[in-house]
Amino acid sequence: MADKDEGEKTIAEDLVVTKYKMAGDIVNRILKQVVEKCVVGASVRTLCEWGDQQILDETSKVFKKEKELKKGIAFPTCISVNNCICHFSPVANDADLILKDEDLVKIDMGAHVDGFIAVVAHSLVVGASLEKKVTGRKADVMMAAHLASQAALRLLKPGNETYTITDAVQKVVESYKCKPIEGMLSHQLKQFKIDGEKTIIQNPSDAQKKEHEKFEIGPNEVYAMDVLISTGDGIVRYIIFFFIQSK
Repeated sequence: MADKDEGEKTIAEDLVVTKYKMAGDIVNRILKQVVEKCVVGASVRTLCEWGDQQILDETSKVFKKEKELKKGIAFPTCISVNNCICHFSPVANDADLILKDEDLVKIDMGAHVDGFIAVVAHSLVVGASLEKKVTGRKADVMMAAHLASQAALRLLKPGNETYTITDAVQKVVESYKCKPIEGMLSHQLKQFKIDGEKTIIQNPSDAQKKEHEKFEIGPNEVYAMDVLISTGDGIVRYIIFFFIQSK
């Protein structure tokens, strides 16, 4: 059964909605700036550090009078390039990565205000513009991801089963001859919890179908929708570990 805490705070409360919106506004503003900085020659480590510092700076400006209220980074700034699926955020002793023209970049990050988490993500091709449009398989996979995420968001409503979203994402992506990343999970968000028990899986293997529990979306629930698509077979070859910070 999905976890249900006594006295749990949900978006049925106006103040909770306000905190979610504050966190969302902050990360969306910062995401836009990180996108603008993803140019040829940019250091991935520097961009990740800059994004994290911006989240800390901006969240420090809200609820300043409530000294005990926690706020800050809910998910570190990650910049994953080409066949690196997601969550790449190098620390100081890791090798850096320098962006090149036509690199396919995936950015994700998250902030929280009083434990209410907003995560955002965006994909781009370095050097692309109205005059230099993205074409070929890069264009296919980006369009597949965009349309699949839109379908998922429209189906994320009370009464729908999680596998309704799984199946919709699969159908949209297959029309572009792409594959969802196998076993990728979208989690329900709760206060101070980024990986709630209710999950939406994409492209499950036969073994994952047997093990993964189906859920019904309930009222006042919040989810972080992760739609990750590949032009390849969608199977992860390596796992990257990361740390989450909070102030």
